[in-house]
Amino acid sequence: MTIYFSLGTNLGDKEQNLRTAVRKIEEQVGEVVSLSAFYATVPWGFASENSFLNAALAVETTLLPMEVLAVTQQIEREMGRTRKSVNGVYGDRVIDIDLLLAFADDGTSIVWDTPELKLPHPLMRERDFVMRPLAEIAPEVAGCF
Repeated sequence: MTIYFSLGTNLGDKEQNLRTAVRKIEEQVGEVVSLSAFYATVPWGFASENSFLNAALAVETTLLPMEVLAVTQQIEREMGRTRKSVNGVYGDRVIDIDLLLAFADDGTSIVWDTPELKLPHPLMRERDFVMRPLAEIAPEVAGCF
């Protein structure tokens, strides 16, 4: 299965935060097969003086989407993220790892709809900071959404 992720950070050493998250994802989820450039962006959905650094990556994994979610939430905690956004209330963060899309080995899109995880990510099209890096690494995928 291939899973596409969006990464974001606006606290601390942002470039190092992204590199650390990518390394941990590769160690714990699967092989990183594509990584976008890092994009400086303004906060979305809340006011902050701290700009973001965002990226997208694609990972080949044998884990199921809910297993990947559990691993990435643990990575966020290990890196110092103390709380997740709730009900559209966003805040500054050391790292944010969002699962965007998943594709089975035969190329079919995996749809997941639980309270904990929705694939495709329901807000990705509204977020330029997600779509620009995704379009860089997977234009054929980004163009479908």
